[in-house]
Amino acid sequence: MQSNPFSRHAQQVHTVARGQADSDPSIARSWLRCLDDYHLDPSVSEAPVVLEHGRLLESRERLRQVLKIADHEMNSLHQQLSGAGHAVLLTDARGVILNCVTAPNERRNFEHAGLWLGADWSEAREGTNGIGTCLVERQALTIHQNEHFRGRHTGLTCSASPVFDPHGELLAVLDVSSARPDVSRQSQFHTMALVNLSAKMIESCYFLRHFEQHWLLRFHLQAESVGLFSEGLLAFDGDGRICAANQSALNLLGTVRGGVLGKPLDRFFACSHDELFSRATPGGSTAWPLRTRDGRQVFASLRGQARVPVWSVPGSLAEARAPAQPGICLLDPALQQDFHRAVKVFERDVPLLLRGETGCGKEAFAQAVHRASQRSAKPFVAVNCASIPESLIESELFGYRGGSFTGARKEGMRGKLLQADGGTLLLDEIGDMPLALQTRLLRVLEERQVVPIGGEAQAVDVRIVSATHRDLLERVEQGSFREDLYYRLNGLEVALPAVRERTDKEALLDFLLHQEAHGQGVRLAPEARQALLAFAWPGNVRQMRNVLRTLVALCEDNLIRLPDLPAIVGAGLPRECVQPGNEAVESAPFAGQARSYKAGGELLQDAERQALMEILEAKHWHLTRVAEHLGISRNTLYRKLRKHGIARGA
Repeated sequence: MQSNPFSRHAQQVHTVARGQADSDPSIARSWLRCLDDYHLDPSVSEAPVVLEHGRLLESRERLRQVLKIADHEMNSLHQQLSGAGHAVLLTDARGVILNCVTAPNERRNFEHAGLWLGADWSEAREGTNGIGTCLVERQALTIHQNEHFRGRHTGLTCSASPVFDPHGELLAVLDVSSARPDVSRQSQFHTMALVNLSAKMIESCYFLRHFEQHWLLRFHLQAESVGLFSEGLLAFDGDGRICAANQSALNLLGTVRGGVLGKPLDRFFACSHDELFSRATPGGSTAWPLRTRDGRQVFASLRGQARVPVWSVPGSLAEARAPAQPGICLLDPALQQDFHRAVKVFERDVPLLLRGETGCGKEAFAQAVHRASQRSAKPFVAVNCASIPESLIESELFGYRGGSFTGARKEGMRGKLLQADGGTLLLDEIGDMPLALQTRLLRVLEERQVVPIGGEAQAVDVRIVSATHRDLLERVEQGSFREDLYYRLNGLEVALPAVRERTDKEALLDFLLHQEAHGQGVRLAPEARQALLAFAWPGNVRQMRNVLRTLVALCEDNLIRLPDLPAIVGAGLPRECVQPGNEAVESAPFAGQARSYKAGGELLQDAERQALMEILEAKHWHLTRVAEHLGISRNTLYRKLRKHGIARGA
């Protein structure tokens, strides 16, 4: 019976909390808080409290910028963890879940465990758990199965890390939860490291974006660490007075937050304001030596007030042919031609439909088109139709009038369409938009008016770019996508190539490495470059960027070697790359075992066949689901199966 294990767990909680058994002190402290401060009962099996729709919208609106920044990191983290069996969650500072990334077929299992959007996982509500206890302890931690306070949560293992704002206030919590019973606490060391790294990346990105219009000093004791998550960040005004500092900056300066805010920079660095400002560049220059007032040498770069977009292309088509500012790699001739055609028709208000595999750079391509157009100074707004819950997507797109439903904000909310007024709206994963909203969207495109929930019609001037990894015509045939909307969105269809199909893959590799290294000068050893170029990159540009980011973060001497590569990339390494007695190659944590050498073409074929077999097994050979998972039509899937000689039972 369910009550027996719950009762035994409750007895263990009482024993440990009262100091009658040895246990992790932080767990014992939390259990004691749950009993004495919150008056919780560990044996009670109640589902977590879930915020009503309106209050959830309000909470998401408050952290809109954080959610946008975190979306990429959460998806990358889910990929790094191989996806299966993990939910990546982001909560606000109260412990309310605002976003969740899971495999679609696992979402129901995690919801059954209480991991719903809007669920309150504060320690005061749910007892000891990764999210809630992280909020109280303000540090990264793992709560493994029976370490949870409530018996109903003992099937979960949760690793959580806090995300702080530039002023040191708790902003959010990033958490990875697993409901698999075979998860050991030791296996969470790697997971915890990845969660902590991702949380620091979100912190840094938020800091940089929050102070885009300020001068920004980035510094570290080592030149190669400038631009990485461990760097110190100081934002200051035109008078050189510090407005904000991250924790790394405080640690490097050996001071506390109150000791730097409002103080002039020259109080901490042996350099005049004029000399310091003369070093500034719009994007931050290569790191240069700088001495602190106590005589220590650090390395620093200074970003001026000029804003440089993350994905930037020149403003005119002539410049776009040879970008002066790197932002998107267009050395593949076919891709370059598609880009020029896309900009031409976009300028004539012809909607674009971008198709391509997941992670191939559809949003980057759309942003590049926007930046190259006459609308470059206007907003570029992206909405992922697959990541927003169906219950929220209507208000996200169209907005709502204040007081139009219970819990609505008094001032209302401008939807994505109105936020993009005068600029560009990217509808990512348009194939996953619910049918009812497709009808409303079509009306907006035809009438050029938006009607917020509970509000009046408002004129809107917006150009639309849609993106999908699905076959929309196939979805039209299935009745899940409106045919008239398809033809309204498909003014020009651009098929973006997968990384394995690009002729500029080597240039793309160097381009992404340069971006992730932030001027650090990281190089690839020839054998490492060969292996990276031979890999099939099923996750495309997103996966390549994520792997390079990890390699740069772990790189010790600005050289990425063969043993440093992840095991999945290291497949097919030449045998001669592992010299006798070179245990470093064999035992490197990400290298895996040395494998027999194959030519690059054979390696790609083997990688695709292996990937197909794994997905077929995971989907129990349900070919329609396999095709949907891969973002290809069933006919394309059949061709691939015949190509590789794959048949069930073979």
